[in-house]
Formats: sequence, structure tokens, C-alpha cells
Amino acid sequence: MDGPRLLEMRWRDGLFAHWPVDPATIAPTLPEQLDVATYDGQAWLGVVPFVMEDIRPRGSPVGLTFPELNLRTYVEHDGAKGVYFYNLDADDRIGVRVARSLFRLPYYRAEMQVRRGAWPGDPESGPEEAITFTSRRDHRGVPPARFDATYRPAGDAFEPDPGSLEAFLVENYRFYTQGNRLYRGDIDHDPWTLRPAEAEIRSNTLFAASSFDQPAGDPRLHYAEPLDVTAGRIRAVE
Repeated sequence: MDGPRLLEMRWRDGLFAHWPVDPATIAPTLPEQLDVATYDGQAWLGVVPFVMEDIRPRGSPVGLTFPELNLRTYVEHDGAKGVYFYNLDADDRIGVRVARSLFRLPYYRAEMQVRRGAWPGDPESGPEEAITFTSRRDHRGVPPARFDATYRPAGDAFEPDPGSLEAFLVENYRFYTQGNRLYRGDIDHDPWTLRPAEAEIRSNTLFAASSFDQPAGDPRLHYAEPLDVTAGRIRAVE
């Protein structure tokens, strides 16, 4: 990570849902400084719901906890791979306001609920085995978006092998976003621990809200174990 670590937080209850898409679908949506990153010729769009827990300036005794939902793709800039965010919906008015005004991130206010329960229709499911995540964007002046899904881990935990598709999709330590200029930020954390996942996605209009057609086929699903994360400051890309 370039520069000091300014924020610390914990990410939990996360789902990575990824769809392969034609790189030609992604390229026109990116700032000119960024190139589409591909794996075996495929670009990817990801929908990621999770909870940002106890996010705070390093050393502060007070933190915020709120759900977040983002739509992302993967890009390259000067040989460095990273995440490009189309949106970051969050259920925190203060956090959204700060992120938009100070960091120029495409954060949008949304009403969200995250609750644990048994897997629907599975009498052997534990009482907190599944996560139901619902989101309704209510930010003025931007397209509405909804997401409603229940998901759970469905296999053994593993760390992605270097060079694997899983590593391509989740092991990203730089992000980019477009404001009045192109900006980048860096994060730092241990490697992800993933588990195969299953999900019932009842509603997902994030693609339409960002002017994408719904990708064909079922998504590739991974449940993310909790992870401690630190983040640096946002920098303009020259």
C-alpha cells in the first residue's frame, strides 16, 4: 500500500457473485486511463453484498457498522490490476455523505436489511446458517436499484491459489472510481478465505441501474469469511 493506513474495519457476511461477460461490453463504460482485465479472455461483473463492521480512523475508539452492496468489474492501469466500482450502495447517511464529498466514491444511500436465519425449505439448516440481504436504493437523482438474496456457505474453506480464477476475482488491493477525475485507493488485508456458496437471488436490478443488460447464465458464487482490512487515502490518477 502506498502511504499510511488511515482506516481500519472488518468485512463480514460477504457474498461474491460473478458473471462472465464479453470484454467489449465493459470497455466503453471505463475511463480512458483504464483497460479491461480478463481471465482466459473473459471480463467479469461482480455483485458483492457484505457488512462493513466497525469502520474507523486508525486508533479511534468509535466506529460505524453498516451494510454495503457494490457492482464492480476488474481493470488494469499501467500494469497494475484493480477493481472499478460502478456503485457502492450503503445504509449509512453519514458514511455516504462523507464518501461522496471527501473521497468522490459513487456511494448511494439505500435502505438495507441483513439478517441470519435457516435456509428456506431445509429442515436441517441451522438457525443462523443463511444470510438474507435486501437493499432498496433511495438516493435522489440516480437510477433506483434493488437487491434481494439469501445465501450461505456450501463447502469447505480454502484460500485461492495464485493464478486461479478465484484469485483473479477476489485478490485485488487497489480500486478505481470516476468522479470529476479518475481516483484510486489502496487497501491491505490477509488473503481471502472463501467457501463455495449457494444463493437464491430473488431480485437484482444493479445491472440495469448501470445500463448493463443482465448477463446470461448463473453466477459463480463464493462466500467470504470475515476479514480485517485497512485502507489508505484516495489519490488522483495522473
